Amino acid sequence: MIIKTVELETVCGITSKLPENTKPEFAFAGKSNVGKSSLINALMNRKSFARTSSSPGKTQTINFYNINDTLYYVDLPGYGYAKVSVEVKAKWGKMIENYLHNSPMLKCVFLLIDIRHEPSDNDKTMYDWIVSNGYQPVIIATKLDKLKRSQVAKALKIVRTGLGIGADVTVIPFSAETKQGREEIWDLIDESVNSLDKE
Repeated sequence: MIIKTVELETVCGITSKLPENTKPEFAFAGKSNVGKSSLINALMNRKSFARTSSSPGKTQTINFYNINDTLYYVDLPGYGYAKVSVEVKAKWGKMIENYLHNSPMLKCVFLLIDIRHEPSDNDKTMYDWIVSNGYQPVIIATKLDKLKRSQVAKALKIVRTGLGIGADVTVIPFSAETKQGREEIWDLIDESVNSLDKE
């Protein structure tokens, strides 16, 4: 995918109305320190368009990035480690649920899991939640460069077992450092957009 233009078009807070987009949307979910902004920047071919932060929980809104004026990357609020109140977390949950339920242009949800660790309870809950909303998430196993090559197969097996998923669910190992996995994610997005064009 050749990235020509990128624009942060819409930012939705807890009380905001979702935009009525007419182009396909691809959403990214994951816990607060999993490398979501780094992945989105890599997919946008930009160094720091999506804000990365050393303090987890920075994304507190749903951010819609218009890519090439043909599709949207949708950055969902991180879950898990954010130092926020239970009340705020519940509101974020409602915001994400509202988006999953009510966006007719949402075509795919990418769920990011840190490849170095067994999926947390929050990760499992998020996976089940996305499935219960009618989507089969594509799993992105981030921080691939932190492992030795010999450890990768075992780590991917732990991710699959931890989420309770079989071989039919796509898992893509990804590194924001080396960009390994980026082409594979782009190909999935391209394929989805192209199949819509043919309908």
